[in-house]
Amino acid sequence: MILESERARSAPTHPKLRLLEPQLVDYQGQRMIYLHDSLGIAKDGALIPQPLAPLLSLCDGTRDISGLRSGLLQHTGNTLPEHVISQIIEQMDEALLLENGAYQDAAANVMRRYRDARHRPPSHAGPVYPGDVARLTRTMAAYCDETPVSAAETAVGELVGMLCPHIDYQRGHKTYAELWQRAKPSLDDIELVVIFGTDHSGGLGMLTPTRQNYFTPHGTLRTDTDIIDGLADSLGKRAYEEEIHHIKEHSIELAAVWLHHFLDGRDCAVVPVLCGSFHHFVSGRGNPWDDRRINDAVDYLVDATNGRRMLIIAAGDLAHMGPAFGDTAPLDAVARAKLAAEDSDSMTDICNGDGAAFFERSRAELDSRRICGIPPIYLMLELLNRQGKGSNLQGESMGYDQCPADAQGGSLVSIAGALLYDGG
Repeated sequence: MILESERARSAPTHPKLRLLEPQLVDYQGQRMIYLHDSLGIAKDGALIPQPLAPLLSLCDGTRDISGLRSGLLQHTGNTLPEHVISQIIEQMDEALLLENGAYQDAAANVMRRYRDARHRPPSHAGPVYPGDVARLTRTMAAYCDETPVSAAETAVGELVGMLCPHIDYQRGHKTYAELWQRAKPSLDDIELVVIFGTDHSGGLGMLTPTRQNYFTPHGTLRTDTDIIDGLADSLGKRAYEEEIHHIKEHSIELAAVWLHHFLDGRDCAVVPVLCGSFHHFVSGRGNPWDDRRINDAVDYLVDATNGRRMLIIAAGDLAHMGPAFGDTAPLDAVARAKLAAEDSDSMTDICNGDGAAFFERSRAELDSRRICGIPPIYLMLELLNRQGKGSNLQGESMGYDQCPADAQGGSLVSIAGALLYDGG
């Protein structure tokens, strides 16, 4: 039995709230904040009374219980007794909501199981796509029948880059189907695929590889561990700091399922890399092309893949707009048309192979579209350019769609596919 005093001693003295997804909900007549753990460590999430929101914001790892009480008084004019704050912190720690508390041991156990497993198990088989290969094959065939593509529409040249969505298949299957059918004739000789995927929980400027093989209904996609090991060396001691995100992150997984399906059983090595936020760059604090870790990683991949027939995939969506993402007003027809024009400009940058222009466009508009694919798209284009393919790139965009993101239809996620060919 754990005594109350022992539980109190186990809680961190300077609590730091984890990066969680907050959502306002009504529960038993009260307005509550539901904290969802996208990593799945805190399996049930947590409900916090809305009046405690200021306390949550103060849990940044710099304040002890006394400091939290003082900060609450300063920011709100209200306060709580220290013993009440201590009880709240203990409960948050037990719920695995604190980065520097009991969560650390729980996360370490999860990582041990992940690394000891034969492969990374699919986290979205079932909810997003069938986990059974026969059912998946029928589903993919139905998607492709719904979106037929003629061979004449496929560009001529060596396929070297791809923008692939990572939205769920129910909403995005037409874009996926058109993209992969048009890519299929160019997949036969590819021996290595680098997949840069959006890390929705990733830290600023983080790049996170994994040595684990990704598993799909078609079997195991083999990770090139030699390249991964070298990439980790170039990234330094923080290389695997956020590897736990691979367990639940869907961006690489949803692209990998389509890749594996269209490989038709052929072996192909994969280099899976999650890409953290570029928010600090977009907000004007530096540039991705000046970041040492990003530069070292891209330069390493250029050297490590030299002479290999490879494809670079950016698994990223485009805009996230409307009340579901913090905008004050739903998108009407005029706003949707304006967004389509802005997305088209970004797709032109991508198809021109111009990563700097693509990035600067988002920075100039203060990231108003909230393009979650900025990091993987930029890295795909930067790697292609450093491979010397930039001046020869010929890209084509396809499958643009604006997918609903709330029940009212006022919020949306925009997506598109793109194929980039080396025309040199």
